Amino acid sequence: MFRADSEIPGDLDYDGCMAKAAFDVECPCCQAILKIDPETRAVLVCTVAERPKPIEDLAAEVEKLKGAGARREEVFRKQFEAEKSHGRVLEKKFDELFKRAKENPDLTPPKRDIDLD
Repeated sequence: MFRADSEIPGDLDYDGCMAKAAFDVECPCCQAILKIDPETRAVLVCTVAERPKPIEDLAAEVEKLKGAGARREEVFRKQFEAEKSHGRVLEKKFDELFKRAKENPDLTPPKRDIDLD
């Protein structure tokens, strides 16, 4: 590992060229863009994200919300059906692997990371 005060060739001088450039980070809370100086570890610029425009046509927004309940119900129904068949899929996978293990009992099980200690 290189130290900042050690002799480093010009093309490998990370601290000299890369660390001095400010970089942008997006705030996870408000989605503002923060420009940060890595040397001082300070926020140089904070650009606030644009807020969505207020509702212009209230009737159109109400119509969107009326259909939202049906869409949520449809998504829930599809997920419920998928979850019901998920158990059968896992059971079939297990049966297939169990059948393979019975056919080739001389194969050793694969080594796990914990077994290497």
